[in-house]
Amino acid sequence: MNRYVKLLFLALIMMTNIHSAFSQNGNARREPAVAGSFYPADADTLRAEVGGFLAAAQADGTDGVQAVIVPHAGYVFSGATAAEAFARIDPATRYKRVFLLGPSHRASFDGASVDVACGRYATPLGELEVDLAACRALMEADSVFAHVPRAHEQEHCLEVELPFLQERLREVPPLVPVIIGTTDYAKLRRIAAALRPYFTPDNLFVVSSDFSHYPSYEDAVEADRATGDAILSASPDAFLEAIADNASRRVPRLLTSACGQAPIAVLLMLVQQAGGLQMEHLAYCNSGDSPYGGRDRVVGYHAFAVTRVAGQAFTLSDEEKSFLLQTARRSIEGALSGDSVSCDTSRLTDKLRMDCGAFVTLHKHGKLRGCIGRLVGVRPLYLTVAEMARAAAFEDPRFRPVRAEELPDIRIDISVLSPLKRIHSADELQLGRHGIFIVKGVHQGTFLPQVARETHWTKEEFLGHCARDKAGLSWDGWRDAELYVYEAEVFDEDEDR
Repeated sequence: MNRYVKLLFLALIMMTNIHSAFSQNGNARREPAVAGSFYPADADTLRAEVGGFLAAAQADGTDGVQAVIVPHAGYVFSGATAAEAFARIDPATRYKRVFLLGPSHRASFDGASVDVACGRYATPLGELEVDLAACRALMEADSVFAHVPRAHEQEHCLEVELPFLQERLREVPPLVPVIIGTTDYAKLRRIAAALRPYFTPDNLFVVSSDFSHYPSYEDAVEADRATGDAILSASPDAFLEAIADNASRRVPRLLTSACGQAPIAVLLMLVQQAGGLQMEHLAYCNSGDSPYGGRDRVVGYHAFAVTRVAGQAFTLSDEEKSFLLQTARRSIEGALSGDSVSCDTSRLTDKLRMDCGAFVTLHKHGKLRGCIGRLVGVRPLYLTVAEMARAAAFEDPRFRPVRAEELPDIRIDISVLSPLKRIHSADELQLGRHGIFIVKGVHQGTFLPQVARETHWTKEEFLGHCARDKAGLSWDGWRDAELYVYEAEVFDEDEDR
């Protein structure tokens, strides 16, 4: 009997290991968890219902939609509101991926979970592919991303959005399902930083959230108005302050102002940093507006779209440039002397507080003396410049640390970077104007725009050197990699004198 028990135990371990390996390699298919409850399980009924919502929507379709915020309640309560956001998308738009961001309702964990277990998501309308490579790339980019199986298995907040995508888009691209289980601000910034290279016009971000939970109808309208206004500001700090203000008012039965507080905050971080985008409010209702809901205890539903604005450029004034150059030099001086460096916060403008990527380059007698930067902004620009200045002076492995006696001979250049833009052909790269960012799996590398001007390389040399020398790929590795371009506003101390 003991031998039988041991064999059974070993068999169970083997089955568990086999299941774990199977689920980790993406061979599994996620079956619908809430079909028949949140939305119809019958394909024809579901198609007719979603089609009716989309047909009745007031929003006009445009190919400039980069993100939407949509509710995730049962369709009888929030389907019409969600449809307003999905209807804003031109059906002919061809996205590379759809990033689905939502809060965790069923699992408690501290971070973000990407679903690498399921290579396919099923709905009554058919299967959708999951971009497992992108999911794994996020896990490799930052340890804040992991795979938490229970976060996805029965979660409804992403699932209910899929039939809208299937009915609205002519071609639904692969999905990247992300469930966020933390509200820690520093971790949300890390999540946003990892997602930043993907927050481009050729990817669609679908952020799933309901709003006020369980106050009266009138209290919900007031609380949701404050939260919605904060979202329209595109400021993550203003949004989180509105959440806190609503909580401080002690509204009866208000459990939360937004169950998707975390994914919305991440989206706003991305929008604020990217620039050239605008938030549009498309619709609002709450469950009290439905014949199936009461008015004494309701849930609120907003629909927003993030659309591109043509012709907007990020530029700095002469005063802002001067402030950043002074900040960079004082940061190096402070590190050399050991003194703390204070900042005149009265001179900080909105642009200086914006999360931006930046590089600081040091030259001595016309020769490179150090260059370190951050392609994706995760801190306000003035803090990024201070940090990168110290790094360029003391942490560039190509050079010995800068000494105090050298500092008078060193000229500081700063490059403030525009948002990344995905290109699909090297023909779109403009030498001297564009910097290049090459991504292939965990391999990444970049050259600033001025590298091409200084080296006089051809386009193929520019790409080849970046692929080989910066990204760790072969000379031709850029040909099957993802290519992004950006522009840099470059200024130096010679201009400031």
